[in-house]
Amino acid sequence: MSTVIDPELTRDRVTQPRAKKSVLVVSVVATVVVAAWALIAPTNAEATLGSVVGWISNWFGWFYILLATAILVFVVYVGMRYRRIRLGDDDDRPEYSTFAWASMLFAAGIGTDVMFFAVAEPASQYLAPPQGQGETVDAAREATVWTLFHYGITGWGMYALMGVALGYFAHRKKLPLAVRSALYPLVGKRVRGPIGDVVDIATVLGTIFGVATSLGIGVVMLNVGLGVMFDVPQGIPAQIGLVVLAVVTATVSATTGVDRGIRLLSQLNVLLAILLALWILVTGETAFLLRAITMNVGDFVSMFPGMTLDTMAYDHPTEWMSLWTLFFWAWWIAWASFVGMFLARISKGRTIGQFMLGTLTIPFSYIVMWVSIFGNSAVKQIADGDAAFGEMATNQPEQGFYALLQQYPGALFLVGLSTFVGLLFYVTSADSGALVMANLSSELPDSETDARPWLRILWATATGVLTIAMLVVGGIVALQYATIVMGLPFAIVMVLVMIGLHRALEAERTQTTAARLSLASHLVGREGAHQGSWRRRVANTFGTVSLKRANQRLASVVVPALQEIADAMTDEGRAATVEVHDGGPHRPGSARLVVGEGAAPFVWSVQVRQVAAPSYGARMIEADDRTARLEVALPTGGGYDVFAYDREEVCHDVLDHLERWSAAGVLADQV
Repeated sequence: MSTVIDPELTRDRVTQPRAKKSVLVVSVVATVVVAAWALIAPTNAEATLGSVVGWISNWFGWFYILLATAILVFVVYVGMRYRRIRLGDDDDRPEYSTFAWASMLFAAGIGTDVMFFAVAEPASQYLAPPQGQGETVDAAREATVWTLFHYGITGWGMYALMGVALGYFAHRKKLPLAVRSALYPLVGKRVRGPIGDVVDIATVLGTIFGVATSLGIGVVMLNVGLGVMFDVPQGIPAQIGLVVLAVVTATVSATTGVDRGIRLLSQLNVLLAILLALWILVTGETAFLLRAITMNVGDFVSMFPGMTLDTMAYDHPTEWMSLWTLFFWAWWIAWASFVGMFLARISKGRTIGQFMLGTLTIPFSYIVMWVSIFGNSAVKQIADGDAAFGEMATNQPEQGFYALLQQYPGALFLVGLSTFVGLLFYVTSADSGALVMANLSSELPDSETDARPWLRILWATATGVLTIAMLVVGGIVALQYATIVMGLPFAIVMVLVMIGLHRALEAERTQTTAARLSLASHLVGREGAHQGSWRRRVANTFGTVSLKRANQRLASVVVPALQEIADAMTDEGRAATVEVHDGGPHRPGSARLVVGEGAAPFVWSVQVRQVAAPSYGARMIEADDRTARLEVALPTGGGYDVFAYDREEVCHDVLDHLERWSAAGVLADQV
């Protein structure tokens, strides 16, 4: 069940990677314009971004919240309904072991920003919750749950959506590994034109602002860590130096091929991060933290249904929404194609059920561990009377994480380890982001080939410049605002991806079900088939059938076969009638055989249906080309084509289903 959807997408595919000029030029120009605006007129840029975010929050805040929930519900539904469909051919098997795959999911699910917000958000939500009084027991319980909510399964649902869509269309349908491929069921081969370019441009812009936000958070965090260890002054000059380091690293990776080493460092990073969290757990208030983790899980399970669609309409905290929930949902959306491509690459051969279960549970288990340990430690310290720490974690969040570490044994070692972990997360995010944006702005021969090195260098540089520009404008808040603005276009793309993916999966499921139900009929029909019938089936399968021709076949082959069966059953004393609705050049016909009387007779019906013409990579078929089928609809289910059947084969098909119907006892009292 692995067929190419559009032959043109594979027949004309390039043999070597090359840039998609329209996507590249528009994306680069847009990025340069925003960066130049921020650097030349930072005050105006900050004020404008704030105004636009206020407008989006007021008019589209509900859309972000509704979309995030809808995506989560959709991916759970997909994971259950289509769980057996494989991301690849039916005989493909996973390239990586379950342990290795889980490790890479861990690596994809964490970054410097988790270190930043694991302390900053619980402290902020405890002191100034969106609703209710701060510094209460209820506020303490909800503070960490809000962080789990913003970093939890809702966001990973967005990653899972893009991962399964890209994996399905690239590995199973053999289309390019690009977001535009997911729109093929909606617009056909037009995805290669302006529509596809617009989708790719929205994807690139969303990705670059999402990556820039992560890099911006990373540089301010690392600046603090280096300041603690080496007295590096905090400010724009040091942060620019760290951005240059990320660009140089990405350049070295692009020109020397050190991707494998960076992947190994990423997995090492996960182990070091877990070691860091366990150190806090063991040397801190262990009993309290274990109770808190258990409580957080229970509170999250009970509170999540109410939180997921809570727009806080009657007491709407506009600023809180913009800086927290809307920012996080936009940030997840912006990163969805980035992480989705990574997930698609490492998940070839896995079933959709395996993919969804792993993606929604494995990274979240790490998030629960990390956020609960650091978040509850921070809230406990504030609740015990350390008001200065609470003020620092809220107003200078980049310092809050390191201030917390310095309360534990081996403080200097912990700060150094955290800075090293953050640095690795930082440079690998920069390199991976540049690679993904380069691939998005290129035409690639297959899903395993990457873009040219010069494109990776270009996007690494552009991301660095944009990061510096946003830091000059207003630091992390400006990056948050920019992410909300640029995430909106790609949010619309994700709605289209859901529609296209569902349409493709449902079509495959229907086809598989019909093939399974009619398999016995096909085998019996072949036994009585005359010589040469298989050649007729090949010609019909790979051609297109006009409505007129299908109606003629219905009248000349199917109806006479049904009449022969009806006559034979009447001779046996059974009630049987044939009902025919004639078609014409522009109107589809239909026919049905009814056996038995009463409320539940056996019905074998066939109707002429026009559907999109299938393609098999041999010739070009337009997206709006149509073909006609003689489609059977049965009480036992099914929807297969009998156009290629002769009279004998049609009779066998009818009798096969009638025998199954009778064996079930449905006609016991009627025939």
